[in-house]
Amino acid sequence: MKNKKAAVPGLKPIAPPEPGLTVAAMIARAVALRPELRARQTETERAGRLSDDMNRKFVEAGFYRAVQPRIFGGYELSVPDFMRVMLEVARGCAESAWVLALTAGHTHMLAGFPAEGQIEVYGADGEFRAPGVPPPSAHCVPAPGGVRVTGGWDYVSGCDVATHFIGGVALRDPATGAPDGSALVVIDRADYSIRDNWHMVGMQGTGSKRIEVKDLFVPEYRTMRWTNPTGELSRDRPGRSIHANPMYFGRNTPFLVAESSSVVVGAAYGALDCYEEAIRTKKTPWPPFPYRYELGEFQHNYGRARTLIDTAHAALLQVGQQFMDICAREAAGGEPFSVDEERRLQMIEQQCIHLAYEAVDIMFRTAGSSSAQSDAPLGRFWRNIAVIRTHLAHQSDSAATNYGRVHFGLPPMGRI
Repeated sequence: MKNKKAAVPGLKPIAPPEPGLTVAAMIARAVALRPELRARQTETERAGRLSDDMNRKFVEAGFYRAVQPRIFGGYELSVPDFMRVMLEVARGCAESAWVLALTAGHTHMLAGFPAEGQIEVYGADGEFRAPGVPPPSAHCVPAPGGVRVTGGWDYVSGCDVATHFIGGVALRDPATGAPDGSALVVIDRADYSIRDNWHMVGMQGTGSKRIEVKDLFVPEYRTMRWTNPTGELSRDRPGRSIHANPMYFGRNTPFLVAESSSVVVGAAYGALDCYEEAIRTKKTPWPPFPYRYELGEFQHNYGRARTLIDTAHAALLQVGQQFMDICAREAAGGEPFSVDEERRLQMIEQQCIHLAYEAVDIMFRTAGSSSAQSDAPLGRFWRNIAVIRTHLAHQSDSAATNYGRVHFGLPPMGRI
C-alpha cells in the first residue's frame, strides 16, 4: 500500500476551524470542562442524553474533529492523542464522553468509504458526528445506483446530537440468496427516526436509543463492505487511497474498541478523584475519629486503585502507538496489518477495561454506603463502567478464544 493521496474529482479541502489548534490545547480544554461535566452528571443522566449546550461546547472545543482527516476540516490527531482527549472528558462524565468518543471516533471508519461518499457526507463545513452500529440488524435490497434499506439499530449512542449514522446491513448473494457478509451505510440525521428504548441502571445519559429507517435509498458511494461471508473484516476500503496518513490504513476494530476503553480508563480516574475527596474529608465512626486517609487500609485501597488505573492507562496508550506503528509499516509497503495483530490489540484494550473496573470496584465497596446513593458521583462511575462492560465489543472471554483460534490457524467463532 502506498502512502500517497490520489487525485479525486470534486475534492475541495476544508480548513479546520482553528488551523493552529494543538493537542495540548485540546487536552487543556477537556480538563477545563471537567468541573462542569461532573456537576452536570445528574442532569445528563436524568435527561437521558447529552444536552444541546454541552454538545455545542464539544463542537467549539474541536473534540469531534480530533481524528477527522485534515483534508475534511479535522485535526487528524494520532490515536494516542485521541485517547488522551477522550480520557480527560470521561474523567468529568463517562456518559458525555461516551457520546463524544463513539461519534468523533467514527471518522476513522468513514475514511474507508468511497471518496465520493466522504465528500458528500462532510459537505462544505466538515461537520460530522456519527454513532455507529456495525452488526447488520437492518436489511437491504439492491436498487439502481445503490441499495434500499429497511430496519433499525439498537444502542445508537448520541443519536440525538448526531449529524449522521453508520449502520450495518446484511448482504445476500444476488444469485443464490445465501448470506454474503455485511456492509455499512451512511445515513443523514434527517432520514432516521428515534425510538426511546434506552432505560438503564447506568450510562442512561448516553441516549443510546433505537433508530429506524423504512425503504431508504442509500447510494452505492455511501456503502462499504464490512465483513466477508466468513465473518472476518473486509480489507476493501476504497476511500483510504485519498488519505496520506497511515492511521487510516489500519484495521478498524482496535480503533473502535479504543474509543470505549479510553472512556472507561478516564472514568476510573474520575472515580479516583471522588474517592480521594471522600477519604480526605470523611472521618471514621469510631474514636478517636481519624480521617479515613490516615488509616492504612484506605492508604492501601488508594494505592492499589491508582496502580491498576495507571497500568490500564499506560497499556492503552501503548496500544494506540502500536496501532500507529503497524499502520505505518503497512503504508510503507511492509507486512500488512494482520488479523492476529488486530485481535491481540483488541484483547489488550479489553484488559484495560478489566483493570479500571477492578480499581473502581475497590473504591466503591470501601468508600462507604453514601457512595451508593443515586446521585453520588463515585457510585455513578461504578455503575456506568459496569454497564459499559456488557458491551458486545468488551466480551474478553470470547475474544481470547477467537484470538487463540486465529493464531493456531482455525476460523473464529464470531466477529468478537
